[in-house]
Amino acid sequence: MTTAGDESVGQLSRLESYPAVGRVVVSEADLQARIAELGAEITADYAGRPPLLVGVLKGAFMFMTDLSRSIQLPVEADFMAVASYGSATRTSGVVRIVKDLDVDLVDRHVLVVEDIVDSGLTLNYLQRYLLARQPASLEVCALLVKEGQQRTAVDLRYVGFTIPNDFVVGYGLDIGERFRNLGAIHLYNGEADGQADGRIDRQATGRTTGQATGQATGR
Repeated sequence: MTTAGDESVGQLSRLESYPAVGRVVVSEADLQARIAELGAEITADYAGRPPLLVGVLKGAFMFMTDLSRSIQLPVEADFMAVASYGSATRTSGVVRIVKDLDVDLVDRHVLVVEDIVDSGLTLNYLQRYLLARQPASLEVCALLVKEGQQRTAVDLRYVGFTIPNDFVVGYGLDIGERFRNLGAIHLYNGEADGQADGRIDRQATGRTTGQATGQATGR
């Protein structure tokens, strides 16, 4: 007898067999274990002052969901979407807000939830933009940080994992909107993927076009 769980595992296995999906960088088990740890830290740090979680779309949606369930406080949640101006391979750090928050930040304890931090330029701009709205506090929780790629100082209160400067997909991270639904973080094998170069260029500043998540230099 085949159960729904068996079918789900089979579908993910087929997805992971795509040539463009490379080796696992962070396993699903490691993701969930670290997110549980982050949730416990945030629960302790924000005791008596539940934070407003601000997820940065689209890449953070899976992380935001699991993280919020790991925080044992009555948190609130809202989302932002941003687009970076820049060339195909480099962001200027100037950001256009595509979707703004629905809630007022004045005197709120705000925790920005990011999927990946690369250059840090977009996040730096976003922090300054949110601080101008007079929150009581503003911190950042990033699932992934690319080692040695930051071009500006970024203040990260919580970090899930530091990874090498590789292009990765899965667990919300995409290439041309694909592979977000992988359960783990995988290396993206561009050489095995059709139109890979063009897709990587667009995703490098995906917040420029709004078509894909910024990763290679967009953050």
